[in-house]
Amino acid sequence: MSDDEESLFIDEMTDVVPLKREPRVRVSPNQPSSDSSLQARREAAVVEKNNDGNILTEDGLAITPLDPWYVLEFKRPGVQNGVFRKLRQGRYEAEARLDMHRMTAAIARKELYEFIKESYRLGIRSVMVIHGKGESKAERERSSILKGCTDHWLRELDTVQAFHSAQPRHGGTGAVYVLLRKSEEKKRENREMFMKGRVPYEGS
Repeated sequence: MSDDEESLFIDEMTDVVPLKREPRVRVSPNQPSSDSSLQARREAAVVEKNNDGNILTEDGLAITPLDPWYVLEFKRPGVQNGVFRKLRQGRYEAEARLDMHRMTAAIARKELYEFIKESYRLGIRSVMVIHGKGESKAERERSSILKGCTDHWLRELDTVQAFHSAQPRHGGTGAVYVLLRKSEEKKRENREMFMKGRVPYEGS
């Protein structure tokens, strides 16, 4: 990455873009339900599950839980060491956050996938995912499962370029910084900005 490209990248990190969450439809617990309507909802859930595009590993039991104090770190080939160092040091401001620390693994899987997909669509490059550490024994067990899932799931997403456990001021090993790949639209915008700033060479 050249100095000009890195400068453009750092400039991108200054604007915080809030994620818009789609409203979720909830079924009232007092609503009467016949066997036929229950079966219809089950079939609809299966169709939605098959069509949501979520590629993340579904069986949380197949993923190894991680100790709450374990440091997560991952970097794809091609990511500059300097960029990864800044990510690890918390020098890129998180433009969006996802708090999963009280979610079940099934809900967290869906939320994480949608969060990363939406962040990438909006051209966001730096995000934070909070999986928690847990204060009680039960919370620690849940957090260790979510932490293992987070480490596993983020590696499965091509849009994720790197991630690292956060600095103590940002939640420490209970949260993780995530660097996303630049969207094609952002690449095009940056190329246009870069070319506008260059003076054409006029040879003699």
